[in-house]
Amino acid sequence: MSILSSIEPQNVFHYFEEICSIPHGSGHTDAISNYLAAFAEAHELKYIKDASNNVIIFKPGTSGYETSAPVMLQGHIDMVAVKEKDCPINMDTDGLKLKLENGIISAEGTTLGGDDGIAVAFALAILDSHDIPHPPLEAVFTVDEEIGMLGAVALDCTPLSSRIMLNLDSEDEGYLLVSCAGGATADVQIPVKWENTNEKASAYKLSVSHACGGHSGVEINKQSANASKVLGRVLNALANDFDMKLSTLSGGLKDNAIPTDAEAVVIFSDTDMSDISTPGHADIPANSAHASLQDLISKWNQIIRHECTHTDPDICITLEPVDLPAATMADTSTHTVIDVLMAYPNGVRKMSKDIAGLVQTSLNLGILSTIKPDDQSTNGMVSFKSSVRSSIGSEKDALLNSLKSLATLAGGTLTVTGDYPAWEYREDSPLRDLMVKIFKQQYGKEPVIQALHAGVECGIFASKLPGLDCVSFGPDMDDIHTTNESMNVESVRRTWKYTLKILKELK
Repeated sequence: MSILSSIEPQNVFHYFEEICSIPHGSGHTDAISNYLAAFAEAHELKYIKDASNNVIIFKPGTSGYETSAPVMLQGHIDMVAVKEKDCPINMDTDGLKLKLENGIISAEGTTLGGDDGIAVAFALAILDSHDIPHPPLEAVFTVDEEIGMLGAVALDCTPLSSRIMLNLDSEDEGYLLVSCAGGATADVQIPVKWENTNEKASAYKLSVSHACGGHSGVEINKQSANASKVLGRVLNALANDFDMKLSTLSGGLKDNAIPTDAEAVVIFSDTDMSDISTPGHADIPANSAHASLQDLISKWNQIIRHECTHTDPDICITLEPVDLPAATMADTSTHTVIDVLMAYPNGVRKMSKDIAGLVQTSLNLGILSTIKPDDQSTNGMVSFKSSVRSSIGSEKDALLNSLKSLATLAGGTLTVTGDYPAWEYREDSPLRDLMVKIFKQQYGKEPVIQALHAGVECGIFASKLPGLDCVSFGPDMDDIHTTNESMNVESVRRTWKYTLKILKELK
C-alpha cells in the first residue's frame, strides 16, 4: 500500500516511493540502474547506461526552450544502507518500509535514503512531465557516491554538453553550496630498524585518551586535540629527559577522522622502573627516577588539559606497565619517528578569504601505525596516514609536497591515493546569481551561500567539464546516514517549487 500517494507534489513522492521499494545501497545498484534505464525506454528518452551503472537520460527542451543552453540535473542513486540490530529487512534484497507522521517521512528501522533519493525523484518527475517548462535536460545519475564518489570518477562526460548544473545532494533548505574541498589520502612511511630488547629494561604503555575527535572535513575548524599529535609531544619530552626507545605506536582508525586515542609502548633502559604504576601512585619515592617520570606525566596532563579546556575537557594522559616486548626500535629510529611525529603538519592551515568561516586548506593525521617485520633482518616501518583537503588545488599540492619533503628527510616515502579535485569558488556565477534572485522572490530573504570543507561530486564534474557553473541545494533532511534519518514534506514542496522556477528562468 502506498504511504506517500496522497501528498503533493504527487509525482515527486510517487517516484521517491518507487525508489525506496528498490534496494540501492552503495555497491548494490544494479536494480536501481536498470529501473532508470527502463524508465527512459518507457518514456522514449535517449539514455546511456555505463559499465559502472551510471545512467544519463536526455530530454529535449520544451516549447520555446528548444535552443536554450542545456541544463544538467544531477544526483546519486546509491544510499547508505544501515538498519537497526533487530530490523528484519534485508538491505540487499528488500525495499524500505516508509512512515509518514506529522509531515515527516522516515523509514522503520532503517535509513531512509533521502540522501540522495529525493534528487532522483525530482529528476524523474521533471523528465516525466509534459507541462513543466525547461531547457534541454541531461539527467545524470551516479553510483557509489557514499563510498568514494566512484561513479562520478568513472563517468565518461564526453556525451554531456551542459555547462549549467543543478546538483540536488544537499540537506539544508535555504543553503546554496557553491564550493567544496578537493582532497587526497597521504601515507608517509618511515623505515625503522629493530633490535633485541634489553632484558633489564622496563616497558610501559603511554596512552592519550578521551579526546573529542570528529570529522576531519566539517569539524576540523573546531581545533580539537589530535591524540596522535599530543602523543608525539609527550614522547618528545620523555626522549629529552630519559634514555628510552619505542616499540610500537598507534593512533586513530580512519584517515578522515580526528583521532580520539593514541598510544605507544615505551622502553626505558637507563634504570629499573619495574615498580612504577599509573600516574598518581602514592608510593613512588620523591627522589627517584620514578618520581621524575611521574612528575613529567602529571605536568603534561596539566598542559594539555589547560590547552584543551574548551575543546577536549576529558582528554587524559596515562602510563602503565606492560610486558617487555622482544624487539624495540633502534635509538636512531626512535628519535627519527618522534621527530617526524612532532614536525608532521596537522589541523587548519589556511582560512578562505572569499567565504567567511570556511577552512580553505587542512590536514588531519588520522592513522598512526607500526608495521613490524617478520624478522629483524628486514626493516619495519611507521606509517603516518592523513587526509589532506583544500578548496584550492595548488594549496593541496603544496601540502602534499611538504609531506614528501618530510618523508625524504627522514629516509621514508610518500604514497598518495584517493586524489579528488576541488570545486573552486567562482567569483562570476550567473547560475548562483539567478538562484539567489529567485530565492529572494520566493522566500523573502537571502539564501546562505555555503562552501564545504569536504568533497562532493560537483568537484569531479567541475574538473571534467571546464567552465561548469554549478550550485548544490536540496530540502531539509535530518540525521542522514542513520536509522533516524527523516525528510520534511513541506521543505520538499518548497524546494520543488524553487527548482521549477529556476528551470523556467534558464531560457
